[in-house]
Amino acid sequence: MRKIKYKKGRKMQPYNLEYTGIHKSKDSELQLFVYDDLNLTEYEDFKVSDLDKYIDKQKTNWINIHGLNNVDWLKSIGDYFKIDNFMLADILNTTRRTKLEESHDFLFFNIKSLLPGENSDNISVEQISFLLKDGVLISFQEKRSDFFTHIRERIRTHSGIVRTKKADYLLYILLDAIMENFFITLENEEDKVEELINLTKQSVDPVILEKIEKHRDNLNFLKRSIIPLRDSLYDIKSIKDDTIFNAMEADSFSFFSRLHQKSLELLEQIDSDMGSLESASNFFFSAQTHKMNEIMKTLTIVSAIFIPLTFIVGIYGMNFEYMPELKRHYGYHTVVGAMFLIVIGMIIYFKKRRWF
Repeated sequence: MRKIKYKKGRKMQPYNLEYTGIHKSKDSELQLFVYDDLNLTEYEDFKVSDLDKYIDKQKTNWINIHGLNNVDWLKSIGDYFKIDNFMLADILNTTRRTKLEESHDFLFFNIKSLLPGENSDNISVEQISFLLKDGVLISFQEKRSDFFTHIRERIRTHSGIVRTKKADYLLYILLDAIMENFFITLENEEDKVEELINLTKQSVDPVILEKIEKHRDNLNFLKRSIIPLRDSLYDIKSIKDDTIFNAMEADSFSFFSRLHQKSLELLEQIDSDMGSLESASNFFFSAQTHKMNEIMKTLTIVSAIFIPLTFIVGIYGMNFEYMPELKRHYGYHTVVGAMFLIVIGMIIYFKKRRWF
C-alpha cells in the first residue's frame, strides 16, 4: 500500500525555476476578475502584456492561474508583478510545506489542498499559492479544479458581501474554501474509521489491521498538513498590530482568526480520530488474542480428555502374559465402556466448572 508523505524535493537553485508537480501536461491558463459593488468584468485567455489595460486599481482584481508547467510564462507574470525568484520557486516546488511570508506591501501564502482520492483510500494533494499585492490577489493552481467555483458564482451573482470587500477578504474566502476540503477529507476518513471499528468487532482478518495502519497514515498526513497552516494563520493574526504591514485592512484580521480557530478544531478532531483508531487497533489485537486463547482452551480440554484414555491404552498395550482382563469374555467391551464413561464424566465436570 502506498504511504502518503511529503516527497523529498531536489535541492534547486532559486534562479533555476522548475515545476516539480505531477500535472505537467496541463495547459497554463489565465483568468481575471475585476469587480466592485456595482460592476464586474471577466477576462480569459489574454496575454500578460494586456494586464495594464485590464487591471483597475480602484477595484478588486483577482487573477487566477491554472497550470504551472509553463515556467517561462509564469516568469513573465513574476516580472510584471515584481515577484522575486525565491517566491516563484516556492510556487513551483510543490514539495514545500505551507508557508507564509509578509512584507509592507505584499502577503505570500501557499497551502496544500487535500481531497479524498476517487475509489481509493489515498488522499489527493494539490498545492495552491496566493500573492496579495497592491490590491491584486493572484492565485496559482496546479490544474483547473472546482475548488473556487462557488466563489466565482458568488462574485457573478453579487451574493453575500464579497463584492463590497477588498482583495484581502477574497483571500479569506478562498482559504476558507480550501479548509472546507480539509473537513471533507477528514469526514471521509472518519466514515472509514467507523467502518473499521465495526469490522474489528466482527472479524480478526489481518487485512483490517492493514487498513487501520493506512488510515492512521492518512490522519498523520492531514495533521502534518494542518499544523503549518495553523501556525501561518496565527502569524496573520499576529501582524494585526504591525505598523509596517499594510496589505490588509484592519477589520479583515478577524476573518483570519476564524480560520485559525477552524484549524484548531481540525487538529482536535484528528487527535480524537487517532484515538479511535488506536482503540480499534487495540480491540483487534484483544479479539485476536481472545480467539487464540479460545483455541488453546479447546485443544487443552481435548488433550485432557485423552490423557486418561491414553493411560488405559498404555496399560493394555504392555503385552504381559498374566493380565486377568485379557481372559474375560467381555473384557474389551468393559474397557471401552469405561473409557466412554470417563470421557462423559470429564465433559460434565468441565461443563460444571464452565471451562468451555
